[in-house]
Amino acid sequence: MVLAYTEGLHGKWMFSEIRAVFSRRYLLQSTALEVFMANRTSVMFNFPDQATVKKVVYSLPRVGVGTSYGLPQARRISLASPRQLFKSSNMTQRWQRREISNFEYLMFLNTVAGRTYNDLNQYPVFPWVITNYESEELDLTLPGNFRDLSKPIGSLNPKRAVFYAERYETWEDDQIPPHHYNTHYSTATSTLSWLVRIEPFTTFFLNANEGKFDYPERTFSSVAKSWRNCQRDTSDVKELIPEFYYLPEMFVNSNSYNLGIREDGTVVFDVELPIWAKKPEDFVRINRMGLESEFVSCQLHQWIDLIFGYKQRGPEAVRALNVFHYLTYEGSVNLDSITDSGIREAMEAHIQNLGQMPSQLLIEPHPPRSSAMHLCFLPQSPLMFKDQMQQDVIMVLKFPSNSPVTHVAANTLPHLSTPAVVTVTCSRLFAVNRWHNTVGLRGAPGYSLEQAHHLPIEMDPLIANNAGVNKRQITDLVDQSIQINAHCFVVTADNRYILVCGFWDKSFRVYSTETGKLTQIVFGHWDVVTCLARSESYIGGDCYIVSGSRDATLLLWYWSGRHHIIGDNPNNSDYPAPRAVLTGHDHEVVSVSVCAELGLVISGAKEGPCLVHTITGDLLRALEGPENCVYPRLISVSSEGHCIIYYERGRFCNFSINGKLLGQMETNDSTRALLLSSDGQNLVTGGDNGVVEVWQACDFKQLYVYPGCDAGIRAMDLSHDQRTLITGMASGSIVAFNIDFNRWHYEHQNRY
Repeated sequence: MVLAYTEGLHGKWMFSEIRAVFSRRYLLQSTALEVFMANRTSVMFNFPDQATVKKVVYSLPRVGVGTSYGLPQARRISLASPRQLFKSSNMTQRWQRREISNFEYLMFLNTVAGRTYNDLNQYPVFPWVITNYESEELDLTLPGNFRDLSKPIGSLNPKRAVFYAERYETWEDDQIPPHHYNTHYSTATSTLSWLVRIEPFTTFFLNANEGKFDYPERTFSSVAKSWRNCQRDTSDVKELIPEFYYLPEMFVNSNSYNLGIREDGTVVFDVELPIWAKKPEDFVRINRMGLESEFVSCQLHQWIDLIFGYKQRGPEAVRALNVFHYLTYEGSVNLDSITDSGIREAMEAHIQNLGQMPSQLLIEPHPPRSSAMHLCFLPQSPLMFKDQMQQDVIMVLKFPSNSPVTHVAANTLPHLSTPAVVTVTCSRLFAVNRWHNTVGLRGAPGYSLEQAHHLPIEMDPLIANNAGVNKRQITDLVDQSIQINAHCFVVTADNRYILVCGFWDKSFRVYSTETGKLTQIVFGHWDVVTCLARSESYIGGDCYIVSGSRDATLLLWYWSGRHHIIGDNPNNSDYPAPRAVLTGHDHEVVSVSVCAELGLVISGAKEGPCLVHTITGDLLRALEGPENCVYPRLISVSSEGHCIIYYERGRFCNFSINGKLLGQMETNDSTRALLLSSDGQNLVTGGDNGVVEVWQACDFKQLYVYPGCDAGIRAMDLSHDQRTLITGMASGSIVAFNIDFNRWHYEHQNRY
């Protein structure tokens, strides 16, 4: 279908890479589309009219709005209204049950309500949650440090609330309907002022302001001052943007722009942070802790009512002191009906300056989140606070073979056909050990009474009675010089296939866990493949696989969950092509981690810095450790963008994804396995001395040491609910530990 011929090619996007298609508004008119790509980019198009939007959606792949929100992948979903998307999605229930965080839920609401990073006029909106920017320490257990989320930013200060109420009640203009606020809580100007220190926003800002920065007095230069302004100034009711909760770089003038000198002689440079944050990373981390705190969880639904819900417009908005200029609301003007081009342009400029309301998602009060305590007693709870008496060790499973267990994969989700803990030994004997229930916690997901006496892991019967070992032994010859370790194996998310590397013919291979038979051989490297990793899986089991080799390169592959092969084409499974070649190392690659959510691959070679590549193969940066950190051995990356690297001789570093060294420590143990909790807050390590230790990831503060085991730890993994840790031991057994990251959370320290 040809829409229109353009003078030059602006860009091209592969249909096969499209993952989600959303209807969007542009200047309050429903004429735009936003298309999200597999490589984590998105592009927004504005079309002449709604009919064209529909035509385009029916010409694009049938992907719906993606797989994240529990909605069918259908074109009607891409064309659905924001309210329909909100109503049909399972995200509100998931948020209430605390399966997703406040941050994730707010991103969902923003996304379905039409907020997007591709339009500064409709940038995602986040609330201010902390009110104390003065004290040296910030106590997140004091209610007084938190904002009242039931009120819009304009009415938090009672004196100012009176001013706005009077303005509304004494309104005299006949042309313009009455409103409380002349300015909006989210405009292109406010977004650019928050982000003025980083590209591309610096350039956007300068383009919008005749090549000049703002007056130094007006430039965003201090968090405390911005909070004071939006409490006192009658023309400032700005809320925040999501970056305040994840992007420390926005507070740093790393390009040394000349932002001017204030009247009192101070130079405007980096943003001044509250005293309780020693560095930008602290500010973002503590602000995010505030957002995820119990105080905010209990009243966030009231803020949602104001921004996305029933208090957004109408009599409820008047009562809540929440009425804005009429041109900020959807449906207030139909640009197509304005025939005079001059008036139309003036109207468009007006909408652009004033800001735009998100689409209204609900017309009744938003339900509250279940309280953490309430959830403790509910069936199906992710937050069971365990009785301190419950033992640290749940069970030990000793396999008949004494060969060290060198790989553990706990794919335990209840909807899998075989939830299991798959183990592989040094002698390449694997076992599919069935996962029974969630640690016998009454009412937990997947729990059943008749299974209550079972231990959570049942040994693979073919291994236990030594009967079907031939179905469990990988016999193909591995290159003599390869040391078998956890990196030599990957288990697919459905437990049905094991990928193995280290073969003399420079391949890696895929085996069925059911039969032990070889199902695919994958070539691509010029030397022996030394390590493998897989990303988290999408619905349908698709994921990325990365192979690293002695040839000093890595190859990124696509695993098809539907066809159970590397590559998309079952007719050409003999010669799949890698999606990307990752270069830059000078030595054999020994460790790699891949995160689909961030679209990044982080890899380490025998020596030298670890490298960060995008999943399209671009080298972004090198992670340069301190001088004694040159032999990386283990890498773990969280979807929050923190990367923990273990180097030879007990040294650990924590890097931000942008290459900043955030923390380091030295330990006496030779660590063999490490992993991060799903929120990236906690690090678990184990090694030759047989001790599992839990650390706070941001600063390596030790949180807990489990009782020592009688053998070294070679591998570990966490069950899907983050409540059981399974370690593979050098003695040929596996040990299951009770783990509860909530136990070390500041809110639960003093409360439970």
